[in-house]
Amino acid sequence: MKNFLVKTVANAGALAVAVWLIDKITLTGDSTGKKIGTLLIVALIFGLVNFVVKPIVKLLSLPLLILTLGLFTLIVNALMLLLTSWLADKVDLSFHVDGFWTAVLGGLIISIVSWALNVVLPDGD
Repeated sequence: MKNFLVKTVANAGALAVAVWLIDKITLTGDSTGKKIGTLLIVALIFGLVNFVVKPIVKLLSLPLLILTLGLFTLIVNALMLLLTSWLADKVDLSFHVDGFWTAVLGGLIISIVSWALNVVLPDGD
């Protein structure tokens, strides 16, 4: 359970950095508390999408992953971020990613920051 919470906080931090750095990834809210709550819920959705959908997409795109020596992972990450944005819109959360190339850049930033935060934050093992 602790590992799940650490990964969710790391995802929320990575999403916050992406929102801060990229103008076309938006998070709106009335107050800071509402923004943090929205960010945590979006991080949960993002984690769920990465847990359920991403392995299936990676398996189906395995030939492209091999052909591009793994660079197609950037596209897969962008698609997962766009799916998260779409799901957040469906549950009326104020998180939006505007466009595919924005999602590619956002996915790259989220991957790097999430990796760094998972190195720094304690592991729940």
